[in-house]
Amino acid sequence: MHSYLSNFNFQVEWGGNRTSFLEVTGLGMGVDVTPYRDGNYKESIATLTPGQTHFSSVVLKRAMVAGDNDFYAWINTAQMGDVERRDVTISLLNSRHEAVMIWRLIRAFPSRLDYAPLNALGSDLAMESLTLVHEGLVVSKL
Repeated sequence: MHSYLSNFNFQVEWGGNRTSFLEVTGLGMGVDVTPYRDGNYKESIATLTPGQTHFSSVVLKRAMVAGDNDFYAWINTAQMGDVERRDVTISLLNSRHEAVMIWRLIRAFPSRLDYAPLNALGSDLAMESLTLVHEGLVVSKL
């Protein structure tokens, strides 16, 4: 019998002081497909070969906390020309808070920092999101 997993129980280890995130998006990868047709083939059918692998940018979203400047400090390392690269681990947890699936971003660094709109009439939490680029995605199902 299959046990389906919920997407709301997860944890992020990113080398910062905080590991509470409201949302993680962009976990994915793709492979370029290159058609190849040998000039000696009589048919006009191309053979498809895998090309370069691409990894989606990953966005970490959280509520802002006074005095917590980890996102800002990390992206500032890129502005100074000596970007800090980190391996980031995202774990999907079961109802017992055990990891059942793990995505590991290899040599990630921030490429964008965004803040949600401020609204004097609203009551939403102030949100910030950090976009990460990385050089690899390792997926493990436990």
